[in-house]
Amino acid sequence: EHPHRTVAWLRERDETAIAHAVSAHYTKWKVPYETQLDRALLACDELTGFIIAACLVRPDGVSTLTAKSVRKKLKDKAFAAKVERDEVQAGAELLGVDLGAHITFIIEALKPHAEELGIGPKA
Repeated sequence: EHPHRTVAWLRERDETAIAHAVSAHYTKWKVPYETQLDRALLACDELTGFIIAACLVRPDGVSTLTAKSVRKKLKDKAFAAKVERDEVQAGAELLGVDLGAHITFIIEALKPHAEELGIGPKA
């Protein structure tokens, strides 16, 4: 049912642009990417989950995480094995950004929220 319930809920509230982006956030669903929002959600969804997983196995969490470290983890198929690496790459390509720069962008966006997300330094 993922993401049909969320999409229906958004459409009931006249949030059609967000509903479309949610319905398109996985390339294998074959929903066309019409807006920058559609492409941005795809580019951020899978990668953000992967970055959070990388933070959780580091003593310093997100505070010292780099794009280079994330890219190295992406090559390790055993790490966060359910993350679809092709979705990560497709997202950056559809958004028209360099993958390394995009990883850095997400890391920097997560840093101010490290405590609430549980991805800060371990005590």
